[in-house]
Amino acid sequence: MRDIQQVLERWGAWASDVQSGVDYSHIAAGFKGVLPYQSSSRISCCDDDGMIIDATIARLQQLRREEELNALILHYIYQCSKRSIARRWKVSESRVRQIIQIAEGFVEGGLAMLDSGLVMDHQVACNKKQVK
Repeated sequence: MRDIQQVLERWGAWASDVQSGVDYSHIAAGFKGVLPYQSSSRISCCDDDGMIIDATIARLQQLRREEELNALILHYIYQCSKRSIARRWKVSESRVRQIIQIAEGFVEGGLAMLDSGLVMDHQVACNKKQVK
């Protein structure tokens, strides 16, 4: 089982890179002008992994609620804390955690259904062992 949060952190770094060609609007969920551009010093995934995860995120956008997509984008691409998202949306932090967990579960399930490994799977698994 992969660590979906690490996978999404790497995807977020990949998606935030201006070279990736994928554009996630800065206007997401009323955050226009609040989020400065950040240079990417984060660990990113390769383009192949990024495109696979992006396809799963696109399915999330089609099949689930918009707030789940917005929460993933704000948290993993723009690195907004769950607390700041909660304040902005005027909901509890636990509600934002729920929304993100639902979206993470959807993405993890979508990746499992594809039954194809990601290039980063080995790196994420090694990283998980080192943290424990």
